Amino acid sequence: MEMASSATSDLQPFGQIYRGFHRLCGGALELHLLACDVVPSNSTRLKEPLVLKVVIPTASIVLLAMVLFGIMLWRVKHKSKSISPPSFATKFPQVSFNDLARATQGFSTSNLIGGGGYGSVYKGKLVGNQNEVAIKVFNLETRGAHKSFIAECNALRNVRHRNLVCIVTACSSIDSNGNDFKALVYELMPRGDLDKLLYPTRDHESTSDLDCITMAHRMSIIVDVADAMEYLHHNNQGTMVHCDLKPSNILLDDNMTAHVGDFGLARFKDDSTTLSLGNPNYSSVALRGTIGYAAPEYAVGGQVSTAADVYSFGVILLEVFIRRRPTDAMFKDGLSIVKFTEINFPDRVLEIVDPQLLQELELCKETPLDLKESGLGYLISMLNVGLCCTKPSPGERINMQQVTTKLHGIRDAYLREN
Repeated sequence: MEMASSATSDLQPFGQIYRGFHRLCGGALELHLLACDVVPSNSTRLKEPLVLKVVIPTASIVLLAMVLFGIMLWRVKHKSKSISPPSFATKFPQVSFNDLARATQGFSTSNLIGGGGYGSVYKGKLVGNQNEVAIKVFNLETRGAHKSFIAECNALRNVRHRNLVCIVTACSSIDSNGNDFKALVYELMPRGDLDKLLYPTRDHESTSDLDCITMAHRMSIIVDVADAMEYLHHNNQGTMVHCDLKPSNILLDDNMTAHVGDFGLARFKDDSTTLSLGNPNYSSVALRGTIGYAAPEYAVGGQVSTAADVYSFGVILLEVFIRRRPTDAMFKDGLSIVKFTEINFPDRVLEIVDPQLLQELELCKETPLDLKESGLGYLISMLNVGLCCTKPSPGERINMQQVTTKLHGIRDAYLREN
């Protein structure tokens, strides 16, 4: 008993020390420590709900997000897909990168028929399609190319007219290297574009090409373009501004019918607002279009407008009959194709128009003089419409409805007499 008492008395100092550590539990009874199965202190009870309510759910959400992100990456890298605007889905064929590669023999240079700022155009033949198509492949490394693709898709799904390019389908996919791939597929226009028709290169030049651009053909091409622009400006659901009308964007089929294409810079106007078809966050900064065809107000930051399209159309009209590009070397020091026409109109127009037209007007010596003069009169009337479209101030220009009314009257009257 004395030994037990002595042991107890020896442990008491240690028990007093241990009791200072309030989280210690168990041990000899003589130490007077808490039993280990007692309820933890308040600080411990607070930390357990914190772990259950915050840490674990947060970790679970992060883990789930990482899993979903990994799945998305895998699908992007491994699943090639063909998509198009919603209205394309049920009416147009679905094509993949591989389909287009086969159609163009691996995008061979021998199939290359044109190009532009945002990509290249190839001719090809899709499986199951009897007709050749034109495949516009976007160079997505070029700034603005992706927006141009979206703009064209949005424009083409909302417009239908005989004088607009006909879309076959659109493809947004992954190429053989796992990179983004975007392309638009159109009906092939066998005659190429208006620029090539007016200025054939040595490779494409032929007597038949030159002979086909008669007065009647030029008038009809201009009327076709006018009809397309009137539709975009006045008869569509809202107003669409093309923003880049020029000869290389006017395509010709076998019948020499003109089709306006390339809507990569198109803008949709709704009352006082202007929206980019390629970017919903479009700013108010106007596009410049193409030098020589862009309206003068665009050079000083003017707003996108139908009047600017009218100006571009007027330049093309003058170019078709004069057969000089607005960027010709002769147009310098303030002289433009518009000024050139104005200072020679109407008395000296025969000095400035395409010599081929002069040959046509004077080709048959048996033609009565009044008929020759009548042909000249129609030529002057056409040029006058071009000048009405290219007034310096947007407010002075006639609109496309007025343009088409005038041009149809001139063309139809000329065809009746010839």
